[in-house]
Amino acid sequence: MNTVPMESGLILAGILFILGFIGVLVRRNIVFILLSLEVMLNASGLAFIAAGSRWVQADGQVMFIFILAMAAAEVSVGLALILQIFRDFKTLDADAADNMRG
Repeated sequence: MNTVPMESGLILAGILFILGFIGVLVRRNIVFILLSLEVMLNASGLAFIAAGSRWVQADGQVMFIFILAMAAAEVSVGLALILQIFRDFKTLDADAADNMRG
């Protein structure tokens, strides 16, 4: 059975992480920022899976399950914040959140 080399998995994870990081830095829409964070989390999960398969350890898969759970929690909190920001400011622009008091 042919397997994918670890270097290819890590390169793909690095590319996905960089794309997500650029999305967080460049985009002003809060929904796209949240999506970029998800891409970054999945890239880190892919790196864990690639490393775990390389050393034939289940630790990478366990960390990926932890990352999935953390991503689900992050999405639920993030969407709640997005709904509140949209309700208050009628826009999804991240710069509008600068006017929040707290």
